[in-house]
Amino acid sequence: MADWRKQLSLIPVPESISSDPILRNAMHQLIDLGRIDESTGIDLFESTDFFPLMKLADMVKQSRFGKHVFFNNNLHVNTTNICVLACRFCAFRKGSRHSEAYALSVEEYTHRIEPFSSEIDEVHSVGGLHPSWTIEHYEELYSTTKDKFPHIHIKSLTAVEIKHLANRSNLSVYQTLSRLEASGLDSIPGGGAEILVDSIRDRICRGKESSQEYLDIHKQAHLLNIPTNCTMLFGTIETIHDRITHLTKLRDLQDETGGFQCFVPYPFLADNSRLPEADLSSANDILRVIAVSRLMLDNIPHIKSYRMNIGDNLGQMALLGGADDIDGTVGHEEIMHSAGSTTSLSSSSQDLCKLIEQVDCIPVKRNSIYSKFEISKSPPTELINIPLLV
Repeated sequence: MADWRKQLSLIPVPESISSDPILRNAMHQLIDLGRIDESTGIDLFESTDFFPLMKLADMVKQSRFGKHVFFNNNLHVNTTNICVLACRFCAFRKGSRHSEAYALSVEEYTHRIEPFSSEIDEVHSVGGLHPSWTIEHYEELYSTTKDKFPHIHIKSLTAVEIKHLANRSNLSVYQTLSRLEASGLDSIPGGGAEILVDSIRDRICRGKESSQEYLDIHKQAHLLNIPTNCTMLFGTIETIHDRITHLTKLRDLQDETGGFQCFVPYPFLADNSRLPEADLSSANDILRVIAVSRLMLDNIPHIKSYRMNIGDNLGQMALLGGADDIDGTVGHEEIMHSAGSTTSLSSSSQDLCKLIEQVDCIPVKRNSIYSKFEISKSPPTELINIPLLV
């Protein structure tokens, strides 16, 4: 495989970067030392001009993938909004007696997939911590889904859901994941990381898994060759130092396992939620987080511009500042929209292609594990083999 750092060293450096000592140092560290240190990461958040930072992140993205931007045809189906926890930031959770509480049966779950089944190749499913569901429910859910829709990749469960299932079923995390994989689980979406600093977690999501438990659960998945994404919820009460600590912990685990496919940062959305002291992120801050993530996470190939959270317009801008993936068609989504997202749920593949092309990038349809690619445009698609520079 070609080395993206060598490719980066061959890109002409704009004066806006070469004249900025922090950006110049960051580029030197990436090319010559292989990695940006934590203190430089903090400087990138606090002291760097915004547009040159975006440019450097885009240079790193282009050194890996050129102008290619990835998406997929997926569908979100949330399994239940009933949850035994009550995280302060969460607008999705309901108590079991709430009038809007629901828990999909296996039949209801597959019924939601059916209308989209000929158009998608991935179903993304997470939910609350249901008080009575055990591993047997999910084994039936996944095996039935695979029987009905064998072509659909099942990306499901957050780390805390896996911990909850293991505890409810008197199993280890490893045993739980092994059984779920055997029943049809293909990958894990990585949600629920929030901020991997326990003093922050104690204030915004008390009762969830600890920072180390999140990492350990993903490590167990990686040991079973189950690929996962990883995430960060920012714009609550965390500091810049907390964000860098979070990114460093993910980077360290990736050094060990190599199992993270994609990093998905998304800001806290305040509407209908319960965290009045949150320091909400501006558009500038959102784009800065994405850019710094691209520079810090040198060993995680993909950075997602999660349009379900940040919207189409900001999502497009992120593609010019380090992000190389704009997620998928989605079709149905509740968690972000419960919190206030207004992003359309009716976007087609063609709509995503247009979003990508409007910022002079090349749309590439991918599968869930970034192993199959098709250049996508109007009209038809052309199969290609894209070298991924890691």
